[in-house]
Amino acid sequence: GSEAASEQGQEEEAEDRLKEHMDSLLDKSAKTRQAALQSLRLALSSKTLSEFLLERRLTLTDSLEKCLKKGQGAGGLRAAGPVTRVSGRSLVLPTGKGEEQALAGTVLTLLCLQMGSGPEGEEVFRSLKPLLISVLTDSTASPSARQSCATALGMCCYIAAADLE
Repeated sequence: GSEAASEQGQEEEAEDRLKEHMDSLLDKSAKTRQAALQSLRLALSSKTLSEFLLERRLTLTDSLEKCLKKGQGAGGLRAAGPVTRVSGRSLVLPTGKGEEQALAGTVLTLLCLQMGSGPEGEEVFRSLKPLLISVLTDSTASPSARQSCATALGMCCYIAAADLE
């Protein structure tokens, strides 16, 4: 009796934390968004949350899309990090935006894994596929963001793409 109630209480508490992390993905602060992405990555990689995510997949997909877009179209040196001279060449050091995109790609991969090969997983993949391809082919995106989007594209395509793709 009380063991089951305690377990249910812990599950509700964990779901509340997940909801907070999902809300934090829309925060103005990049640090807050990155911390939320890291927490979601940890949660999605350590526990099956299909039921919880099923009800919130559109919200989460929408938030991940915003995180992936944050680092896009910045172009030029203004939005990039400090410039360092290395053997006569300018090297632009990446800022947190690349990390945010990379984390968003990882969380998206885990979301696809959690949703599986049904219509819901396919819907998540289909809605973000163009953006993943866009980041992947963007030569100004950080290598970690591009790699993460390539992994997300491959994994989600393998898991959730319709047979035609």
